Amino acid sequence: MNVFSGSVFVMNVDGKATFAFEAKNFSEAFELCKEDWVREDLITMTSHGAPLCSSTAKLTVRRAEEAEIVIYRDAALEAQTEDLVLAYLIDLD
Repeated sequence: MNVFSGSVFVMNVDGKATFAFEAKNFSEAFELCKEDWVREDLITMTSHGAPLCSSTAKLTVRRAEEAEIVIYRDAALEAQTEDLVLAYLIDLD
């Protein structure tokens, strides 16, 4: 069973809530914005035929709202992993 030990944050791509994830604090959450693999993955993924991200998109984080926390917790419980879980808040192709 997954034990939730951090806070839930949301990654915004150019202001659009894209995925929720767990981190110990805001600083740790913000570090995800700097990870090359995050942007690379978002560039290759699509929603309704459009890439989730461009090479120049602004990535920011914020604390998740209650509905987003529920989506994240459900995804994390389903994943049954200790690895980083990204719960997408948009429809993926």
